Amino acid sequence: QVELLESGGASVQAGGSLRLSCAASGYIYSRRCIGWFRQAPGKEREGVASIYNDGSTYYADSVKGRFTISQDNDQNTTYLQMNSLKPEDAAMYYCAATLYCSSASWARLDRYNYWGHGTQVVVSS
Repeated sequence: QVELLESGGASVQAGGSLRLSCAASGYIYSRRCIGWFRQAPGKEREGVASIYNDGSTYYADSVKGRFTISQDNDQNTTYLQMNSLKPEDAAMYYCAATLYCSSASWARLDRYNYWGHGTQVVVSS
């Protein structure tokens, strides 16, 4: 069983930055993919970024160049650095874990076995 705990959500003005954290505990597999997803009110949950433990990273087109996903394997923590935030980035952000991801699968919600409870990001214009 893997438990995921997100933190770092806050209210910021457009153009600002935030860093979200996803701390994993429980049984940590040597091979794993951690993804960040978001869901705004009235919208479907969508993939934001994922990182596989071989270092491969994947991003949604809407966040490329602004968001960076990274990992601290010693602390089993995955980060999402969000810069140049826009009002449309406002959402509940979730991290999720699975054993494997690729460019074809990283954004598929059904591929992830474990989910955190989310952290809220508010971006005001």
